[in-house]
Amino acid sequence: MASDNNAKAYWSATLGLLTKVLIIWALVSYGAGILFAPLLNSFHLGGYPLGFWFAQQGSIYIFIALIFYYAWAMGKIDRKFGMQED
Repeated sequence: MASDNNAKAYWSATLGLLTKVLIIWALVSYGAGILFAPLLNSFHLGGYPLGFWFAQQGSIYIFIALIFYYAWAMGKIDRKFGMQED
């Protein structure tokens, strides 16, 4: 029974992390690049409007950072629940 509770807690933590990462992904890709682009375009980064920069460059940087964060956080969750690979 304890193993079943551990598996449910592990799955819950994994889904929580995945939800957070996907929300950030959606906000950056659709929010900053499309929905909020007119508002962000009033600011400039490197000579380019910020909305354009997010659509072309910034989203890629954020996605790469999300990959590293997800790997780190998933490793932490694995260790917490004894699911790590040795």
